[in-house]
Amino acid sequence: MEETVLEEPICEEAVLAEEIPEVKPAAMVNKNGVKAEAATASGGGDVASGGVASGGGGAASGFSGTKIFTWFMVLALLGVWSSVAVVWLDLVDYDNVIARAKEFPLNFSEVLQGKLSAYDADGDGDFDVEDAKVLLDQSPGEVASKKNRTKGVKERPVSLVQKEAKEESAVEEQTEPIVEEVIQTTEGTEEEGQLPPNPSQEQQAPEGESPDAVGTTAKAEDATEESFEGKLAVEAGSFEAEAAVQVEEKEPVAVEEKTTQEDSEGNAEDQPEDMLQYKAKKKKPKLLNAFEKTIKAEIDAAEKLRKKGKVEEAVRAFDTLVQQYPQSPRCRYGKALAEDDLAEKMRSNDMLQKALSTYKEASELPNAMPDLIKATLKKRAERQQFLGRMRGALATLEKLVQIFSEDVALKNDLGVAHLLIGDNKSAKRVYEEVLAIAPSNGFAKVHYGFILKSENKIAESIPFLRDGLESGDPGTDDGRFYFHLGDALQRMGDDSAYKWYERGHQRGHFASVWQRSLYNVDGLKAQPWWTPKDTGYMDLIKTLERNWRTIRDEALSVMDKTTGLFVPEEENLREKGEWGQFTLWQQGKKAGESCHSVPKTCGLLERYTEATGCKRGQIKFSVMQPGTHVWPHTGPTNCRLRMHLGLVIPKTGCKIRCTNDTRAWEEGKVLIFDDSFEHEVWQDADSYRLIFIVDVWHPELTQYQRQTLSPI
Repeated sequence: MEETVLEEPICEEAVLAEEIPEVKPAAMVNKNGVKAEAATASGGGDVASGGVASGGGGAASGFSGTKIFTWFMVLALLGVWSSVAVVWLDLVDYDNVIARAKEFPLNFSEVLQGKLSAYDADGDGDFDVEDAKVLLDQSPGEVASKKNRTKGVKERPVSLVQKEAKEESAVEEQTEPIVEEVIQTTEGTEEEGQLPPNPSQEQQAPEGESPDAVGTTAKAEDATEESFEGKLAVEAGSFEAEAAVQVEEKEPVAVEEKTTQEDSEGNAEDQPEDMLQYKAKKKKPKLLNAFEKTIKAEIDAAEKLRKKGKVEEAVRAFDTLVQQYPQSPRCRYGKALAEDDLAEKMRSNDMLQKALSTYKEASELPNAMPDLIKATLKKRAERQQFLGRMRGALATLEKLVQIFSEDVALKNDLGVAHLLIGDNKSAKRVYEEVLAIAPSNGFAKVHYGFILKSENKIAESIPFLRDGLESGDPGTDDGRFYFHLGDALQRMGDDSAYKWYERGHQRGHFASVWQRSLYNVDGLKAQPWWTPKDTGYMDLIKTLERNWRTIRDEALSVMDKTTGLFVPEEENLREKGEWGQFTLWQQGKKAGESCHSVPKTCGLLERYTEATGCKRGQIKFSVMQPGTHVWPHTGPTNCRLRMHLGLVIPKTGCKIRCTNDTRAWEEGKVLIFDDSFEHEVWQDADSYRLIFIVDVWHPELTQYQRQTLSPI
């Protein structure tokens, strides 16, 4: 009986021993350096030789020494790769996890944050997805690009990681659009350093022929608010109109993205200095005070609604937080941002005014972090300028400079604010202060040079404009500064002007070296001289030429100096001589009571809306006395053509050059040219020259464009 009992197990074990090699895994080395399958064989051998205890012990030894360790390693590796995948593929909404953790009775969120605070790589007081990316040595841009290259992962049009990193760091860099925004800040962001070659939205520009009108006063504080139909609300004749007037034809790529570079490998000292500066600029501002860090999950939940475009819900969420935590600057600031976004969505100036009030409240609460105060007031000033409230924006920026007196960038912004209201004297003083403490500041230099040129200090303006442009500082790569530097050099007889025009063209500010208008619509036919047939306005041209004597006689009737109807040209375009003008239409509207003095002329033009409705042009008489020379210059826009009808033309001595083609007027004949190209005038005759100037829309502009383009 005992033999029978012993034989059955031995046979079963023997069968098992024979089957094991067929299913066993590849040989693996255990922690003792012994192959796992060898250990199993050894156990099986003991059993076969008659030792059940020995065989069982061998099997147990093989399982505990090898299989447990093997499965431990497999699980460990799965955990590591799962963690990497969570961060790499952004699979887990960390903020939502933390928000739910808040509901635990033991405040699991605080416990977890306490454990992970040592890994706070971005310095915002907690550990989040962005910290994990920093620890993985990945910038947000890299993460997005790697995700887009990963097979099986759906590509998102805008990286959520990039969006959250940008918008949560907020606010100093939120100069909307601009496009998206009016204010061109000088904080050193990439968007400040370069205007798009063809800006995306045009605004009202100076009334004159060239971008020289620096000192014109902006509209009063109580003027009618600009509607949200245009994203930028810039005042006519203001300095900043020249920076902000932009074309509607195409929208720029987000400027803050386009110069993003991948992190270079190696130590910081091995990286280029400009790369280190770039990284420093991207540092996340500290917006949360000590208390607000304890309610960060609630703030983040509301902020997430705003970022996802659920602005109505975001306003309600932040309003609830403000009621619950009335002394929290960050909650109130979030409410202001949400109201701002809602104003944009509703196209409501009233809602934007509400946001302005909330911005102010947030900045005045106790325990507000300095970065939050700065971001809040900058945003408030920016939106005040959007509404055309230039003096209010100036007061806000003055407060900012008072609080952050060492911040040169804010002083530069303050200088621009003074220029916006036509206070060149105060702007000049601000930039002198900046240059006294930061003599190499390129932004201050170009603006200071701009002001000097507006004061007709041509020679003095050149080194400031040139050095500022050569600095490459943010905010200096602007078509206006290339324009005015070249113009100043031309007036000094320096042919290097065309080098700067060429550079401006290469930078995308000018259509060509000859065509240097700043407020353009892309794709329009560009040629210096036009024939009547080219324009398609044959009826208008025939009317002018058939009735030129009637027009001439009315012009002569108002040339009596005692009436004072002809006023001197005030655009600083003359080198010498006298040049007077009598305007009938300006920016698509009749100029006062002028037509009462020349009713027949106005009557002839009334039905030609291509001329009387041209919001980017003028209709006027122009008289030029002998000995007059008009500097080479260009008009402000490519959206119009200019017609000259000769009325009183001396036989010799009067000529006009457009590009490298010089022509002369004839009485009763119309000359047509595109004044966005460089042109120059000489009057060396013995008597005055009188012409009638009629600006018309460029014939390729659509009816919609003619209706929606802003006036110049």
